[in-house]
Amino acid sequence: MKGKRAKTPGIGKARIRRILVPVDFSEHSRKALQYAVDLGLVFDAEIVLVFVVEMVGYPSDLGFGQAPIPAIERELTERGKSELNRLAEEYVGGKLVVRLHVPAGRPFIEIIRAAKDLEADLIIIATHGHTGMEHILFGSTAEKVVRKAPCPVLVVR
Repeated sequence: MKGKRAKTPGIGKARIRRILVPVDFSEHSRKALQYAVDLGLVFDAEIVLVFVVEMVGYPSDLGFGQAPIPAIERELTERGKSELNRLAEEYVGGKLVVRLHVPAGRPFIEIIRAAKDLEADLIIIATHGHTGMEHILFGSTAEKVVRKAPCPVLVVR
């Protein structure tokens, strides 16, 4: 069949409308964001930038564990939004729709929650490549997201 291509089952059926990109403002996460923008342009997808504010606490004298410091958390949230806006302008520049999401909590939990709640079709996340004791003690946010995500995950090393 010269000039005609045989149809391959499943090819051309993928639809990516929303790409979630967790950002910690490192060079690694900037690289993941660039991948997201490139794919977003191909699929005309919305980009959701996520920065998770990790809970800040101070020791309590009453033996109830740590107590959060709301003022610091609010400040970190506002600074996170401001930095995400700056990244969106620098990397996306109005070529795609960008949404910002700045929850507080444990990063892998909030990333997974955001992917579910915002109906992400793809997560593009950077890994720092931690090894040895650091990986044993803290694990990898990217690894936890891959295991529990409700959608496909592209890991950028």
